[in-house]
Amino acid sequence: MTPGKAAPRSFGRIDAFLSSVVSGRLKGASHVLLAPSSLVLGLFLILPVVLILAISFTKRGPYGSLVWSFTTSNYLQALRPAYFPVLARSFLFAGVTTLLCLAIAYPLAYALSFFAGGFRGALILMLMVPFWNSCLVAIYSWMILLGREGLLNGLLLRLGLIQAPVQFLGTSFAVILGLVYFYLPFMVLPLYACLEKIPRSLIDASKDLGAGVATTFLKVTLPLSLPGVFAGCILTFVPCVGDFLTADFLGGTKTYLIGNLIANQFLAAQDWPFGGAMAAILIVILSTGIFAYLRLESGGPEADALKVR
Repeated sequence: MTPGKAAPRSFGRIDAFLSSVVSGRLKGASHVLLAPSSLVLGLFLILPVVLILAISFTKRGPYGSLVWSFTTSNYLQALRPAYFPVLARSFLFAGVTTLLCLAIAYPLAYALSFFAGGFRGALILMLMVPFWNSCLVAIYSWMILLGREGLLNGLLLRLGLIQAPVQFLGTSFAVILGLVYFYLPFMVLPLYACLEKIPRSLIDASKDLGAGVATTFLKVTLPLSLPGVFAGCILTFVPCVGDFLTADFLGGTKTYLIGNLIANQFLAAQDWPFGGAMAAILIVILSTGIFAYLRLESGGPEADALKVR
């Protein structure tokens, strides 16, 4: 056999092997295809959670060291009523932020999907560019804007709307404003992806049958966009609950969140077991909520209404 003929046959065998793997005909092909993503998921998600859970059952030794002795005292301490206001405040701020992001993101995603035309890509790029910079740079920018000598107070003074500088920093307003700024793309992108998949023929059919703009939106567009709404709410709410940088820089003692408490246990107090217990409780609460949502979406009578056909 000549080398010129052997090479095509070798490539043909490789091509056939890859085709059998991708198509699933090869036994165990699914394991081969899932191996890279499973490895990444295990190393960067499952393993850290397991380590946090393991640390939460240990004891704090001298100078912040870990004593690998099983105890549940960290959870008993974390479940003290003194920490409930911090947890409730975190969920309240995350809920308000999620609602504000939804109110802003839905019209924006709707405009991008139905009216942007050829400018759609450029507008999405403009939406994402500010978030490619460091979050600390953005936080310090907001501190400059919201300071007593900042741009916002200066504008309000020049317009005559206030007589003296207003204390924006260190308030709930500043923290929620910062959270909305940081997590708005987490709401816009799922909504845009869902609205973009809605068949335009359904909207045209609704108009042909005599439905107005409002009726078409309420009866066709909004129900079909509910999966994007729910996905955006989850993607916004979950990281908001654990956020600590925004509250640390833009807030004060009255805006102390659960993320600040956990971060301080790991970084300042050097009490990793107690911080791990707080983090584990937060993970359990959020995971339970996400699991309940997934069961509701996939198994309830309203599941068919949430599916985009």
